[in-house]
Amino acid sequence: MASVVDWADRELRLTDHVSVLVGAENGKYPSGNSLLVRGAGEAVIIDPSVDVVSMGGAPAPIDAVINSHSHEDHMPGNGLFIEARVHIHDDDLPGARSIDGLMEVYGLTGETREQFAAEVIEHFNYTPRPDAEGFTDGHVWDLGTVHVEAQHLPGHTRGHSGFRISDGVFFLSDIDLTGFGPYYGDVWSDLDQFDESLAAVRDEDAEYYVTFHHKGVIEGRERFLELLDTFHAVIPRRHEAMLEFLREPRTLDDMVAHRFVYRPHVDHTFADSVERRCASLHVQRMLERGEATEIAPGTYRAA
Repeated sequence: MASVVDWADRELRLTDHVSVLVGAENGKYPSGNSLLVRGAGEAVIIDPSVDVVSMGGAPAPIDAVINSHSHEDHMPGNGLFIEARVHIHDDDLPGARSIDGLMEVYGLTGETREQFAAEVIEHFNYTPRPDAEGFTDGHVWDLGTVHVEAQHLPGHTRGHSGFRISDGVFFLSDIDLTGFGPYYGDVWSDLDQFDESLAAVRDEDAEYYVTFHHKGVIEGRERFLELLDTFHAVIPRRHEAMLEFLREPRTLDDMVAHRFVYRPHVDHTFADSVERRCASLHVQRMLERGEATEIAPGTYRAA
């Protein structure tokens, strides 16, 4: 059961209604920066992180939890705020409702699936919320004196969403503007949709942009667009690196072993599956553009 907890200087007040609950190392994974929105009628928390769980609650009683999408690091507090409503985009509902649904989002199978499911339960406090409610693009939560509006920004997951808050705050979630670049390594990820979402979010005009990881709070549209352009540029840079690799005949296994997303020393449970998904999406794009050909079943070469 959650308590009302004083976060002291880890609660960053952006406006009278909106605070960032700053995660460890500015929200470095597995932590994250959660958003607290207090209205005259209700208070909601967006993406309650592992830090919110370790703190035991938020600085206000929580009426509803809003998840930007169904990844393990964005839902730890779903079980902490067990009496609060849970909202998540329709397309990501399975990941909030059951652990099997979440594993389907990642597309993991066999031993890797079992191992990661155990990690999610143990380290991310995963709690199934079969009562989770879906929303769609443009849904508005009227909290009294402040509104939260959902903007569907798919690509990272099918249901990944940002949130426009009437106080001049936009929550970017995992459009996190890091040097790592866009993550589209799950079965429910889509490279073309991510490109489209990054183009769409350019139109957002806010005083504050908040990322769940790393960057935290970005002040002003000019700085936001600079970071967004750098972030978006990772996609073509990654694409060109893969295309260069395919100057010699290669299989997807070769591309996975080479590592285009993670550095060679990174040892995540799901690293290989992420590399395979990303490589397959880029190869598909290359084939569609005539940049590469399939010279034998499962073997590709730059055209």
